[in-house]
Amino acid sequence: MKVALTGASGFLGPSLVQGLLEAGHQVHVLVRNVEQTLERLPAGVTGAPFQAGEPLAPEALAGAQAVIHLAGEPVNQRWTHDAKHRIRDSRVLGTRALVEAMRAAGTVQRFVSASAVGYYGGAHGAEPLTEQSAPGKDFLAGVCLGWEAEAAAAHESGIRTTVARMGVALHPEGGALHTMLPPFRMGAGGRVGSGKQYVSWIHRADAVAALRFLLERPELTGPVNVTAPEPVTNTEFAHALGAALGRPSVMHVPGFMLKAAMGEMAMVALEGQRVLPRRLTEAGFSFRFSRLEDALRDLLAT
Repeated sequence: MKVALTGASGFLGPSLVQGLLEAGHQVHVLVRNVEQTLERLPAGVTGAPFQAGEPLAPEALAGAQAVIHLAGEPVNQRWTHDAKHRIRDSRVLGTRALVEAMRAAGTVQRFVSASAVGYYGGAHGAEPLTEQSAPGKDFLAGVCLGWEAEAAAAHESGIRTTVARMGVALHPEGGALHTMLPPFRMGAGGRVGSGKQYVSWIHRADAVAALRFLLERPELTGPVNVTAPEPVTNTEFAHALGAALGRPSVMHVPGFMLKAAMGEMAMVALEGQRVLPRRLTEAGFSFRFSRLEDALRDLLAT
């Protein structure tokens, strides 16, 4: 089928484009800079301009039968007043514009929209969280609620819609693992805060495969957690990363230091969530990397 994709130049985008092409789909990207993005993608991919918060002409979808929506302002930054507006608006207003264009186009039958495990909020401790768990009340939870509400409007108009609540995707090219590698390689890595908070991680290859899995199963609608089945504590994550690199992992970053450096955003790392991919597992998705140790060994192989 013809799949329109936002976020093609982001952390997951290029790998997802490649996977979609290998599966026989046509790919049409919706990005800010079409020419620059297409230069970095395989031949045959088409594109149209898309700016979150601005109206999108139905013609920009180019007759797509499905849409995967990954675009959004990076969360990993200091949350100033302006940054919070960018984070929220890029997701809420961007999704709204996309859904309006999809409804007007009349060709889209399938919609997979990203969300995040931040939907559940922090301070859950070791409580297992599934798709049936209640939303949190902090900033990121509020962003996810608004984001998912805009995606739900597509489902209400007859487009089969799935919301992929993404965990911490791991790959040395970007994201959390990219940030953690330098201190750990120098032997200065270790737990953050109490170390008891959970990290709901997923290998990037599994994250990309899960998005394709959701795309190709229109009967699977509503929220789906896209995380590995074995989340770990921050301390366990630090020890596993240190072991994979052959480096010690005994350092400790106190919570107050992280708060001083990152402000409110630090709570993402200091609280965490223990999220389980119940619906994804029940639907028959097969993880290549269920255990963190195996995922890190694969990601850090030289």
